[in-house]
Amino acid sequence: MSDLINIKVTVNGKIYERPVEPRMLLSDFIRFELGLGGTHVGCEHGVCGTCTILFDGKPQRSCITFAVQADGHTIETVESLGTPEKMSPLQQAFQEKHGAQCGFCTPGILMTMTAFLKENPHPSEEEIREGIDGNLCRCTGYQNIIEAVKLAADNMDSKS
Repeated sequence: MSDLINIKVTVNGKIYERPVEPRMLLSDFIRFELGLGGTHVGCEHGVCGTCTILFDGKPQRSCITFAVQADGHTIETVESLGTPEKMSPLQQAFQEKHGAQCGFCTPGILMTMTAFLKENPHPSEEEIREGIDGNLCRCTGYQNIIEAVKLAADNMDSKS
């Protein structure tokens, strides 16, 4: 049995201090220790992008990151983006353009595109395609996702 390691991490603006197993994955910590079920786990190898969160503002695969690596860092999950009553511009665009099919991959795509739009607020279609390259969706041909990201960028641009 391994010794527990105390970590202190800020998740969605709230500080959490917890003892964790050294080998606990960040995705498991988020889902089971913090009860934030929006972070999904798909391939468990960091390939599909379903588990993507923002780690100090940058997209990170939580299924290949240990919870102890998050000690002292800031994490944002899909729950940080908005609520059904008050969605983020990106979430609203996904709803309007039907960017989510079954919804399983959507949280990872939303988190990836949140960081992407901060870095590139006026993306071309080709840049959006490159930006979501690491996120796999088995339900769609990505066109509605691309249209949603374009709409979100336009809506965010018109508000600034």
